[in-house]
Amino acid sequence: MCIRDRNEVIICEKPKSAEKIAKALSSKAKKNVFNKKVKYWTLERDGKDITVLSAVGHLYSLTPDNPKDKVYFDLHWAPLFEIDKKYKNYTKDYVRAIKKYAKDADSYIHACDYDIEGTLIGYHALKYGCGDDALKKSSRMKFSTLTKKDIVEAYENRIPIDRHQVDSGVARHILDFYFGVNISKALMKSVSAAKKRFLKLSAGRVQTPTLSILVDREKEIKKFVPKPYWLIKALLDGEIEADHVDGKIFDKTRAEEIFSNCENSDAAVDKIKYSNSTTKPPVPFNLGGLQSEAYNVFGFSPKKTQTIAQSLYTAGYTSYPRTSSQKLPESLDFKSIFLQLSKNSEFRTHISALPAKLKPNEGKKEDAAHPAIHPTGILPDKLDKDELKIYELIVYRFISVFFEAATFETMSTTLDIGGEKFKFRRRRVTHKGWLEHYPFKKIDNEEFPDVKEGDSIIVKEIVSEEKETKPPARYNQASLIKELEKRELGTKATRADIIDKLYDRKYITGNKIEVNQLGENIIDTLSEYCSNLTSEELTRDFENKLEGIDNDKATRESVVAEGEKEVKVILGDIDKNKVKIGSQIYDAYQESNIVGKCKCGGNLVKKYSPKNKSTFVGCSNYPDCKATYSVPKGANFLKKTCKTCGLPIISFGKPRQHACLDPNCGKENTKPREMKVVGVCPSCGKELIKRSGRYGEFVGCRGFPKCRFTCSLDELKDKVQ
Repeated sequence: MCIRDRNEVIICEKPKSAEKIAKALSSKAKKNVFNKKVKYWTLERDGKDITVLSAVGHLYSLTPDNPKDKVYFDLHWAPLFEIDKKYKNYTKDYVRAIKKYAKDADSYIHACDYDIEGTLIGYHALKYGCGDDALKKSSRMKFSTLTKKDIVEAYENRIPIDRHQVDSGVARHILDFYFGVNISKALMKSVSAAKKRFLKLSAGRVQTPTLSILVDREKEIKKFVPKPYWLIKALLDGEIEADHVDGKIFDKTRAEEIFSNCENSDAAVDKIKYSNSTTKPPVPFNLGGLQSEAYNVFGFSPKKTQTIAQSLYTAGYTSYPRTSSQKLPESLDFKSIFLQLSKNSEFRTHISALPAKLKPNEGKKEDAAHPAIHPTGILPDKLDKDELKIYELIVYRFISVFFEAATFETMSTTLDIGGEKFKFRRRRVTHKGWLEHYPFKKIDNEEFPDVKEGDSIIVKEIVSEEKETKPPARYNQASLIKELEKRELGTKATRADIIDKLYDRKYITGNKIEVNQLGENIIDTLSEYCSNLTSEELTRDFENKLEGIDNDKATRESVVAEGEKEVKVILGDIDKNKVKIGSQIYDAYQESNIVGKCKCGGNLVKKYSPKNKSTFVGCSNYPDCKATYSVPKGANFLKKTCKTCGLPIISFGKPRQHACLDPNCGKENTKPREMKVVGVCPSCGKELIKRSGRYGEFVGCRGFPKCRFTCSLDELKDKVQ
């Protein structure tokens, strides 16, 4: 590559961002490829030769100075491909490309996402990839959208790299390593010491208090004792349903008395009250709000929503998603965004009704780095169905915040039936306002019955419903994100990942989150022997200290030193009680893997075979009982048992199907089917036979096991000519 007197290097976070930035700075930007894999861009601007290079997220990570140390407090940053050769080897070429093309430039620009993680990604690429002097010659681009306007503005108004942000990010990574790696390692050692078994366990600075919140809710549910109560309803002419004013009636005698008093009586309209109310427009989305709404509307997990939102941002369609802000500054140029969005006919229908003065209804939360999530105005060329759902959700929320409030009229009616008071309420829309422009919100619009005070209404039936009080609701992923946000645990960028890790470690299951025995026991054990690790206060205190670094109220060194001191106390507590801790955790692990009862009376336990790299179910009475069952990949055990043999029912496959754990269940008394020849094997020339398996009927070769050709009945025509 020809290097002129003035050359500049721009470091971006992802390849797509690099492409957007290069093309925004010059329409003649040229794409180049390093080692047949890594794309980079070259261009000329203002008399400078510019090379735009890309990372792929973090290229460097923490690793111990001496991996043989019992605990890891002496750490250094190293290329990811050296630390994790199996999964991160793809990062090697990106590091090599930066080292090759960024060396000895006259100036460097950090153009990764403007948040703590983005700052750290670019900082390390500059420090370790571009040479010792690179940081002294570096500046920072700050943008919230990858549009040409914002990119050029950020390029022309560069700022210094925020060293407080860097220090905060470095401290966060060190603390997470201290807590996560050291404590997870200590817990696994405790199991090994107690049971001579290896068990992969995970604990963390935020992960463990999050699990503790879920365990507390699990215990509340288990301890809950339901109480019976009665609801008395009156079904009236005109499809009116009225409720007794006492609501939940816990005294059975009183419920029977009300029911008796109301028999053979009509309803007298005692009082009618009309009132008006308004519902303000929603506030703009921050990341938590978007995750919550996407879960409620589409059932998307917070992690999925975050991934899609990041993809839409990188493509230039929406603004930066990892923001806490619920505010939209006027500098965004609302009119320009709406003008571009109006090229879509569906959006135009709503945009054309906007008021002349564009003033959004904003929330209280602010973020110094980025505004609330909003569309850029650039319409997508091609999105998959889930991306389109999130994009439209963001667009319609953005449109709706500029409209006026919706207004409602409420009719509250009190009735007298046999001396007992009943009431019903109806609500109708008097002005739709923003609700007309946000299709994801149901509109209450009920008809008012034609009645007035003093009227008599025929009672068709009095109904007494016996019910039971319900335990506290389980968290779902969206409500847990809200809870973590409320308790100031984790960050907007990490909360979804923390929940994902709890699922990955099999501590929790289900959409309505249920903690298994292992997850519950880990929290009980840690609370008993090292309560600091489950403490929300400790985690929150460190979060505040990390923010303090960013705000120049604390130093990286002081926060890291305090973290090391705290971890040493926790490790000491674990070491003193390692046999007890290891025994309790392993026993809970065994119990959490019990899936049912064996015919011999033992427990059926889910196990993993490292040799075959597969899951199977075996009996706890092995070797006396050698019952084993294979488990299809991705199978879940349901809380149901087979009506024929009593074994657990599993769900598996795509689409999901349910079957007994024993694939031979119910086949003992069936006559062997006559093998039906359906063709000739294209692999070996032997006969193809129709066979039956757990997944239903399929076609297999008579030459099995030497020939393993199989196909579905539907595929037979295409596979066999």
